[in-house]
Amino acid sequence: MRVTTTSNSLTDEISRVLTAFARWLNGYGESSWDYQSFYAGPMGGRAKSLYYRSRLVGTAAVAPMVFCEAFVPSWRRLFHRRMRFPIADAHYAMGFAFLYQATSNMVYLERAMHFLRMLKQTRCSQFKEYCWGYPFDWVTRNGVIERQTPLITSTPYAYEAFLQVLQILRNSSELNSLSSACCPPSSVLRPLDLLDDYKQIVESIARHASADIKDFKTSATASSSSYTPFDKGRVINAAAYRAFLLTSASQVFSNDNYWKMAERNLNFVIENQNADGSWPYAVDGVRDFVDHFHTCFVMKALAKIHALTGHQACKEALAKAVSYYLNNLFDVDGLPKPFSKAPRLTVYKRELYDCAECINLCLLLRDRFPQLEPPLEVVVKAILRDWIKADGSFRSRRLYWGWDNVPMHRWGQSQMFRALAFYLAEARKMRGERDQASDVRDQKAALAS
Repeated sequence: MRVTTTSNSLTDEISRVLTAFARWLNGYGESSWDYQSFYAGPMGGRAKSLYYRSRLVGTAAVAPMVFCEAFVPSWRRLFHRRMRFPIADAHYAMGFAFLYQATSNMVYLERAMHFLRMLKQTRCSQFKEYCWGYPFDWVTRNGVIERQTPLITSTPYAYEAFLQVLQILRNSSELNSLSSACCPPSSVLRPLDLLDDYKQIVESIARHASADIKDFKTSATASSSSYTPFDKGRVINAAAYRAFLLTSASQVFSNDNYWKMAERNLNFVIENQNADGSWPYAVDGVRDFVDHFHTCFVMKALAKIHALTGHQACKEALAKAVSYYLNNLFDVDGLPKPFSKAPRLTVYKRELYDCAECINLCLLLRDRFPQLEPPLEVVVKAILRDWIKADGSFRSRRLYWGWDNVPMHRWGQSQMFRALAFYLAEARKMRGERDQASDVRDQKAALAS
């Protein structure tokens, strides 16, 4: 597969990077180790659980994993196996959909639909509605979240992926030319049937977010959202994710009840913004750290909600957040730094995940906040210069001593692929708009002569 768009030198280089990455992905496969691989197995899980119960004894228990993470990250393979992550599949689906939008190459659309098929297979099957979680038991401060437990921080990406491809198919004049790769012989679906299939899945995801994910009233106008169907909420980005998903669904399906729920979650996010424009991870008196990618998650959700609704308080919160973001979450080189308020010692200087979310956020908001354009260009150029490996994949982390080069689909690979594909699609769109405006000017000039 080769991206065949022409633009300035930056987008040309992005095209080459995406082509090489797609080739690498085909060869490497769609499962990978993960940031949590050290703790996803029995030994690491027990050590992490002990750390949360007893900081002194637990620190000694997790020390070998922390050492490996800092100095020999490739030893992840000794602690757990490669896994397939639905959240990564959703990002890859969106990335290939953006490539189709940038190039009109049907191969990319078919690749996006492949990842949607994978999402259908990996949904949380014990739930009636479509939803997704992690393929491992996740040890957290509040206990173990068992594998295949729906997460409101994962499911919205699948929602966006199915909705994006659904909208492409609705607007595509080439729907009937989709090859059999989209609908394998074992499937009863034909290309035209996919429209209804995807629509039903998007509807099902919205029902899950509204019914299975719970509200917890925090003020007369606001409610926090549970992270899973079983917890008590108060995590800021969980409420932001749910607010976006239900805002979108309220318009896609003309459902005012979805907006009523979304607005209360949105108000929770806005009411708990710090005076300086930041957000703590959670409003629980414990997890008050401020980091890069969770800040991006919250701001991206608000950016999408504002784009859909024009919500004024949302715009005002974003204005404060953008100021904080630019002043506190970038280092002296103008690149994303992991924390402005860290919860603990970190073993890395920079994270691919942070860079990917920075690109996504800046692309969403640069029209409303032009001050995000310079950092966008700095980060994209830095990725192209320093983070591309010889095999076409991305480096995962800049450590204090070298690099973490283990490719992790959930922890940066898929997010960066989507971010650069989004950048390319936006550049192609802007170029088309400029060409159209130029044509109009030429026509007017010809008529006036």
